[in-house]
Amino acid sequence: MSKPHHSNTIAGWREWVSLPEAEVAWIKAKLDTGARTSSLHAFDVEELRRGDQPFVRFGIHPWQDSEDDAVVYECPVYDRRHVRSSSGHGEERVVVLMQVVLMGQPVTAEVTLTNRDEMGFRMLIGREALRHGFMVDPARSFLGGRAPRGIRRRNRGRHAPTPRV
Repeated sequence: MSKPHHSNTIAGWREWVSLPEAEVAWIKAKLDTGARTSSLHAFDVEELRRGDQPFVRFGIHPWQDSEDDAVVYECPVYDRRHVRSSSGHGEERVVVLMQVVLMGQPVTAEVTLTNRDEMGFRMLIGREALRHGFMVDPARSFLGGRAPRGIRRRNRGRHAPTPRV
C-alpha cells in the first residue's frame, strides 16, 4: 500500500507572515530549513506566573530598524531550550507556541524569543513549522504575496507620505 500523497505549498526563502494572536498583521520572515525551531525578535521579555502556569510577556517590533507599531503579547511558556545561533553563540531561550499564517495557511509553530536586532529579519521560520506542508524554493521570494507598499516602506524605516487634505 502506498503512502497518501501529501501536497506541499512552495514558499520562497523569505515571505511576509502574520501573527494573528499577537495582532501583528505583517512581519517579514526568513524561511530557514537549517533551523529546527522558529525564532522571533522579542524585547522586554518578562516571565511571570498565572497560578501555577509560567507565562511570558514580551514586546514585538514588527519593522526592521523601527520601534513603530510595537505590540506587547503575553502567552504561556511552552518550553525552554538551549539554542546555538548561526554565529555559534549558545543561549537559553524561552519557547512559546504561536500561530503563524504563512502563504495564507495557519500553522502552530514553536517559537524561541531572542534579540534579533542584528539579524536581517525579525522572524525566522524553522523546519518544525515548515514540515506542515511547505517546500522552500531558495531562488524565489514572496510567493505568498507582498505586503502593501506602505507596509513595506515602514519595514524599511520609511513612512508613506502623509496624504494632503
